[in-house]
This record gives sequence, structure tokens and C-alpha cells, in this order.
Amino acid sequence: MALPTVDELAEAASGATGLDDFGEDSWREGLGVLVAALDEEAQLNDLGRAVAEGELIGYLSTRLQVIEHRRSHPAIAEGAITEPIVIVGQGRTGTTILYDLLAQDARHRVPRTWEVDFPVPPPRTATYDTDPRIAQVDETLAGLDIVLPGFRAMHPMGAQLAQECVRITALDFKSMIFPTQYRVPSYSHWLLHDADMSSAYRWHRLYLQHLQSEHPATRWALKSPGHIWCLDALVGEYPDALLVQTHRDPLRILASIGSLVAKLRTLSSDSSTIPIAASEFAESIILGLDRSVDRRLDGTVAADRVVDLQFRDFMAEPFATIRAIYDKLGLTLSDTNEAAMRAFLADNPQGKHGVHNYTFAATNLDVDEMQSRCARYNEFFGVVTEPLP
Repeated sequence: MALPTVDELAEAASGATGLDDFGEDSWREGLGVLVAALDEEAQLNDLGRAVAEGELIGYLSTRLQVIEHRRSHPAIAEGAITEPIVIVGQGRTGTTILYDLLAQDARHRVPRTWEVDFPVPPPRTATYDTDPRIAQVDETLAGLDIVLPGFRAMHPMGAQLAQECVRITALDFKSMIFPTQYRVPSYSHWLLHDADMSSAYRWHRLYLQHLQSEHPATRWALKSPGHIWCLDALVGEYPDALLVQTHRDPLRILASIGSLVAKLRTLSSDSSTIPIAASEFAESIILGLDRSVDRRLDGTVAADRVVDLQFRDFMAEPFATIRAIYDKLGLTLSDTNEAAMRAFLADNPQGKHGVHNYTFAATNLDVDEMQSRCARYNEFFGVVTEPLP
């Protein structure tokens, strides 16, 4: 059974919300490409089809609600987003724990999962830690533990944990969250080669303005591996951003991501395998790493606006890494903030929810070929080859 058409999905969202203004029309092309890929390539099972349809209508409904709230509160559009910190490293390079540590500094406003999932009405300072939407999201995530056991060992989840930007740009239907959840190679190709990502970052700014409207931000801290493919669009929207790029042996990244993506896709398809996921993401990841080199060489990412961090160094001395970021910002890591970060590390040790076991052999990728294709990136950023699991 095919998914509803773009128009039918839009009508369903309008029916659910009583609204019909989606803002600029930039979302429509991506949704069309995505729906076609879900129908023709994703091999959705019954649960997957229901989940996909519900998600797409949910994203459209949230977009409608955010646009309506903005129309009713026009001052939101004046909200400044100044010098955000944006972690742009690939997945499996320590970005999540780095992000969560930066979030312990009260000066850094992060988009938390509950407010990204349910942004209307905007969160308020007085109830930011007690909003009933927190419990609602945690209950949903507990259900995911039942249908996708073991996934939390691969990627931490929680209503009050910092959320990635791919969940925000998904509302413009330009996001790597979709190829991660579903096998949609034609959508992935469109996203990485043909999509105009400038609208996704305009939407991203609009969304942050919405979230900060009643719970202000001194400085946003943001994170997503999805940024690596479109650094030009990111810097175009946020020219004063400080970028943090984390680096790790790409073959370790491929082995881990192949395992994670294959696991996540089992929720929607009975045909998910590690070799399929790893093969698709190998092409995407190598493209993203090469683009990150290109953006340094052509000056899109200026040397004074980026910090490069090696995964091995961060894992060995996390606070030396964090101090390097603060030095670049001209900030001081106070004793209070360092204590909060150390407390978070103590409460969330590696392996808290289990161990993510994976092997490069399970990907069926050729070691020599992958190392050759990653050599340019490794040499440019001084990335050291790691033993393969």
C-alpha cells in the first residue's frame, strides 16, 4: 500500500491542526522526493508504513503550528541568534557526549528533545524543567526501548538531553534523519547533490527564534553530523558561528554507523542489513568528509571560526578539549560549570545503557578501498588510523 501523496499528507496535517499556512513552499519538493523513495525503495513493513505516515503528518502539523504562532507573535522574528557553537563532526566521533557536556553550562542554550518534539507553545523559563511535555516524551522513548531493544546502547536518548539539528531541518524535509531511519537512496542523493539547503537553514533560524522566544538564549550550542555536507549553507545563514569539527578514523565511523543504521531501520523494514546500510553511508560519509576539506581550502570555513578536535584526544582528556573550545570563544570554564560537566560524566558513564558491539567485517566493505578513499581527509586533518574492531 502506497503512502498518501504530498497533497494528502498536507490535508491531513491541516485537518489535524485547523491551519493551512506552511510558510514558504520550500518543504514540498523534499517531501515529494521522500514519499516516492519510501514507496519505491524503503521496503516498509506494516509498522514502518504507519510510523512513516504518522511522522510525516507530525512534521507538517508542527510546521503549521510554529508558523501560526509566529504570525500571532511577530516580535519573534526579531530574535537574534548570535555566535552559535555548532558541532559539525561526523557521527560516532564523540559529538554527543561533547554536546551534552557543553549543555551543562547555563550560558549555552541547547534545543532539548522535548521542546523539539513539541515546540508549541514555546517553552517558558519558569517551567522549563517541569513542563509536562518532558514526561510525555520520556514515555514515548520508553516505548521505543520495547520495540527497538538495545538501541539506547548505541545512542543515548532522553527528553531533557540535547537534540540534533536534523530533527529541526526535517520540518523542511531536508534532513539526514530520513536516510538514517529508512532506506531511501534516491532521497539521499537528492539531498546531498540537488537540494537547495539554504531554505533548511532559514527554517532552522526560525525554529530557534521560536524556541528562545520565552526561554532566552545567551548563546546557542548546536550539533548535527548533517551539517558536514552543507557547510556553505550553514555558514551562509550563521556567518558568525564557531564550528567544532570532531575527527576520527572514518573506517571506525563506517563500522559503527553501519551497525546503528541497520538496527534503527529494523523498526520499519524486515529487510534491513548492516552491509546495505554501510554501503549507502560509506558513499555519503566520504562525500561529507571530502566536502569538509573543500570548505577549508576554498575559505568557506575560516580558520579563526573553527576548532578541530581529534576523537582520541577528547576521550583521553575531555576537559582539555573543552578548554580549547572555550579559549576560542574567549570564555572561561568556571569551576561551577566544570563541576556540572564532571557530574554529568559521572552520571552517564560510557556503557551506561549497554555496550554497542560492532565490527568492520560485518559491513562487507573493502578495507583497502575505504582507506584509499579516505586518505585525503585523513592527511588534511591529521587523522590517525585506529585498529578495526
